Amino acid sequence: MGRTAAGSGSTALLGLSLALACTPATAQTQPPTSRPAASVQAELDQAKAEIAAQRRQLEAQEARLRALEARIGAAGQVAGPPSEGTQPPRAVAQASAAATPGDPASVVAAAPSGPIGSPVESVGTRPVNSDRPPEVAVLGSEGSVVTRKGQLTAEVQVDYARADRNRALFRGIEIVESVLVGAFNINESRQDIITASVAARYGLTDRLELGVRLPFVQRWDTSVLVPVQGSTANDAAREVDSSAQGRGLGDIELSARYQLLTGRAGLPYLVGNLQVVAPTGSNPFDVPRLSTGEATKAATGAGFWGVSPSVTAILPSDPAVLFGTIGYTHNFGRSVDTVITPVRITYVKPGDAVSFSAGIGISLNERTSMNLGYAQTWAFGTRTRTALINPPASGPSVADSTSRDLQLGRFLFGVTYRATDRASINWSVEVGATDDAADVRSVLRIPLILIAP
Repeated sequence: MGRTAAGSGSTALLGLSLALACTPATAQTQPPTSRPAASVQAELDQAKAEIAAQRRQLEAQEARLRALEARIGAAGQVAGPPSEGTQPPRAVAQASAAATPGDPASVVAAAPSGPIGSPVESVGTRPVNSDRPPEVAVLGSEGSVVTRKGQLTAEVQVDYARADRNRALFRGIEIVESVLVGAFNINESRQDIITASVAARYGLTDRLELGVRLPFVQRWDTSVLVPVQGSTANDAAREVDSSAQGRGLGDIELSARYQLLTGRAGLPYLVGNLQVVAPTGSNPFDVPRLSTGEATKAATGAGFWGVSPSVTAILPSDPAVLFGTIGYTHNFGRSVDTVITPVRITYVKPGDAVSFSAGIGISLNERTSMNLGYAQTWAFGTRTRTALINPPASGPSVADSTSRDLQLGRFLFGVTYRATDRASINWSVEVGATDDAADVRSVLRIPLILIAP
């Protein structure tokens, strides 16, 4: 019986322990106390508002990326690969799309910095107006396409030209290689000309440009004429040595340029040029002269009106640029009254000229290019009408003569450096390739954009 009571107590204690052990588990499995429906609805509305705000941010980022891709596609290929750590637009779009909608910070971090529409940063310096071909130094004022509408460009130019000609005319008999019997003339002439000019070009439209150039000329002329007949003792007294110099305003140039082709679809940029030269410099037929006809002052102008239409083609072929110009110059003749004993010059018509040039420009980097080319001008003979001062009793007293044609060939070399977005430096050199051409001509031009559209 005692054992039975003990067993009953043990059974009771075991049941109490089991009840205590099961009490926490039972408490954990009980459902939580239900909350009011209004509180749950408020939280749901707040979550929807956050999602809508994040969706608007994503749409704004996608709009920015589409605008950037459109700008890059319109302007051309970006200069150089993107720098390390900088994502191209497509990668940025992928990063933005992959950003977690619930984390606004991740969306902002994936978006490109800067204001909307700002260009993507890249390695190197991209040239301004990269959709336009670079300037070609050896083409002078025709070095590039026309000035944009509303843009005013001023230009300072300094050039130096040197012409040194030595000619000997022999009429007689050559006995041996070093023995001449007869008459010959030796004519030596030298010209040094420095021209400083200022110019302005204005874009009337995106295709039409008007310009004007005012040159100031400093010139030195030296000539030596030695007419020799036989070997008489007074041959030295027949030598004529004359020199003259002059300075002042040269011939003003007016120009108009119209862009015929815009260089799209693989076609070249084609520009029509028209240049008019006004005889504003000192007239070579009005300068003072000695009784023998030698001028005592050098003229700074040509003395005639001239019109020069031409067409320039520029074909970009990265990293090179092909260029060429063909033109015609018409000079207007006029009556003059100049005495060079024993005749009086009454009428002069300078010969017209046909010219062309061609070459290649090579881009060394985003700011510097080098140009090589050749130019040829065929100048027709000048027609002159003269009258004898003391005409003979019989025979004509008036005569018309035409000088020989001139062939002016020049090798061209030039360098262009874009110093800033508004200024560049162009230096070109011409070396005479024919006897009629000047020995050398060097031109330094500095165009500067004063008003940008």
